[in-house]
Amino acid sequence: MGAFFEGFELAFVELPAGRFRLRRGGKGPALLLLHGNPQTHAMWHGLAPALARDYSVFCPDLRGYGQSVKPPASASHAAYAKREMARDMVALMAHFGHESFFLAGHDRGARVAHRLALDHPARVRKLAVMDIIPTLEHFERSDMAFGLGYYHWFWLAQPHPFPETLINAAPEAWWRAHTSREPKPADFFAAEALADYLAAARDPEMIRGMCEDYRAAAGIDLEHDRASRSAGEKIRCPLLALWGSKGKIEAWYDALAIWRTWCAAPVSGGAIASGHYLAEEAPEAVLRELEAFFT
Repeated sequence: MGAFFEGFELAFVELPAGRFRLRRGGKGPALLLLHGNPQTHAMWHGLAPALARDYSVFCPDLRGYGQSVKPPASASHAAYAKREMARDMVALMAHFGHESFFLAGHDRGARVAHRLALDHPARVRKLAVMDIIPTLEHFERSDMAFGLGYYHWFWLAQPHPFPETLINAAPEAWWRAHTSREPKPADFFAAEALADYLAAARDPEMIRGMCEDYRAAAGIDLEHDRASRSAGEKIRCPLLALWGSKGKIEAWYDALAIWRTWCAAPVSGGAIASGHYLAEEAPEAVLRELEAFFT
């Protein structure tokens, strides 16, 4: 798919919450891409240069991840609520002069994108989410299979600093085990992206931020999601849902039906021939879907 972020600028910007790292490039309508866990903006390297032919593409590190701001741990975990992380992204796009934009997110980034579309509907023109259903839906449908398959949701959400201490004892070993969803280690991560991921994993502040993200998901995020559901708040823009055909979303859920209960606009999508890391395992297929959807 070409050189690593060819034609993109690596930048740091100061926003109300602190300093954020991002890459940006291209011309045209604005497109914001939000990464998953335990990754950084580098996960978009296979898609961003191609998308930049038609869009002004922004790939930031989320709060708590990569080289972006990492608030301290707290009892409420409010600093890592997806509502706060969504505000960061609205501020970032406004910083560059974009009051509305296309939006795509994978994994944790898709959860931020979901909240952004609910809280700031005028900002989001179209929304693409990858390999998730809404957080509340996961927890309310949880069973033994979910607890075993998504065990890290419960472990990373344990009180600070228990999971951080164990991960920091062997961060690279943890990272490789966590991202190996198949029996053999994952071999699809590009060298430049992998180096960025492992550098982040060696940063105890990133590990703390990541755990706070999951603690927020098991607490304050559910409060916000329940309140939105009770108020009848729905995503107002068209939504594309993609997921890996080898993953748990495909096996466990009717993802499109679930997303339609959260949306007041058309929902489309389907499975991509990949595991969890769609953008890095099957970049050409994901690119085709995004280009067709956002055009």
